[in-house]
Amino acid sequence: MTQAEANIGVVGLAAMGASLSRNLARHGNTVAVFNRHYSRTQTLITEHGSEGKFVPAQTLEEFVASLAKPRTAIIMVKAGEPTDEMINALADLMEPGDIIVDAGNAYFKDTIKREKAIRARGLHYVGCGVSGGEEGALLGPSMMPGGTDESWQTLGPILKSIAAVAEGEPCVTHIGSDGAGHFVKMVHNGIEYADMQLIAESYDLMRRGLGLTPEEIAEVFEDWDKGDLNSYLVQITSEVLHHTDAKTGKPFIDIVKDQAGMKGTGTWTVQTALELGVPVTGIGEAVFARGLSSTVELRQEAQDKGLEGPKAEGAFSASAADPEERKAFIEDVRQALYASKIVAYAQGFNEMEEGAKVYNWKLDLGAIARIWRGGCIIRAKFLNRISDAYDSGEQFGSLLFDPFFKKAVEGAQDSWRRVVASAVAAGIPVPVFSSSLAYYDALRSKRLPAALIQGQRDLFGAHTYGRVDEPGIFHTLWAADKSELKED
Repeated sequence: MTQAEANIGVVGLAAMGASLSRNLARHGNTVAVFNRHYSRTQTLITEHGSEGKFVPAQTLEEFVASLAKPRTAIIMVKAGEPTDEMINALADLMEPGDIIVDAGNAYFKDTIKREKAIRARGLHYVGCGVSGGEEGALLGPSMMPGGTDESWQTLGPILKSIAAVAEGEPCVTHIGSDGAGHFVKMVHNGIEYADMQLIAESYDLMRRGLGLTPEEIAEVFEDWDKGDLNSYLVQITSEVLHHTDAKTGKPFIDIVKDQAGMKGTGTWTVQTALELGVPVTGIGEAVFARGLSSTVELRQEAQDKGLEGPKAEGAFSASAADPEERKAFIEDVRQALYASKIVAYAQGFNEMEEGAKVYNWKLDLGAIARIWRGGCIIRAKFLNRISDAYDSGEQFGSLLFDPFFKKAVEGAQDSWRRVVASAVAAGIPVPVFSSSLAYYDALRSKRLPAALIQGQRDLFGAHTYGRVDEPGIFHTLWAADKSELKED
């Protein structure tokens, strides 16, 4: 009979699952491990069994029997149907009070449904966002678990033992009930899309606009990483641009197809924002930019048809020729990147605030910013500032209104405007730079042209409108005598 000795188990031992299992074992946990193909379990034990205590299982029944109560199992299998099959299989073998943890990139609405179904069976279901990739899973990820308070009592110490640590604090916290963890991880990934696109746009401006080499641009990013833009993504950007392709001897960046992939979390972020009525323009444009990059046939047809751009396309002649002008423009790009990055985070945090209202979660936005300081892909220096803003007790509708970020964006706006104007004049697409600036300008505009849209909607569809001089809802009889009707 199998002895129930493992305090945690992992199902699914591909790259992420194996790395997470090793991390758990390295930090004093007794880890039950199971994979549908036992050979993968054997490989893990053979190659890494000396790293800690593992309890390998050949069957799911053996796996569950090896777990100490309350049994706690982390699922690291392919999203969708395989996840549902494994949840049901585990639930059939478990008892009330046991815990099933989905640590994959699940859609938060699916997590809400699954949690409800599993709760009805007396079990706990935890949707846990995990950021940091394979390296993070092994060395310390940022984790965003949802689920019940009771499940957190058991799971919390285990996750804290393996999480990344930033400034002495583990990068994990209990996010909230049912789908809250996967919701927050989704928004994290949406912000990641915007951050990556902004960095790519910065690269493109310096490459096409100034004619800098990848090596020179890598050095720019290295310099930026020493200041306000210090972040994991800026660091790895420099590494990518420094890299030389071993086969051709060319810069690595020049042999990579310019077609960006995506797995869905960015799209979910935008779709959810639309449902919540939250404008996440920077994140949205980043998702669309990836989509456009992959429309290979459409882009080729544009080349074949010879779609014309500006006469001096792709070059900032004065800035490129004069060293001081070049230096000044690079500084403008840095400022524009910082300001646009702030907008992306502000929009993402607005989406989390609205999601919390709709789904009845109590999200601690300051704590979320803190657990993103280490382990995750968007870890960055200025997350401390975001945490400070939300922990200050001050009430504000957007991070852009916090004194620190307000001052930062206002100080960057002249550079931001020069960069967008220069890019447009040179025909270099900067969708997230420009949409972020437009968002900023829309927020600060006393009056927007939406009044005209409401007038149009009322004329063609009797959709009504509000007036600035009295309360109520109104409709104009456009085809009759132009008089107005006040709606009840």
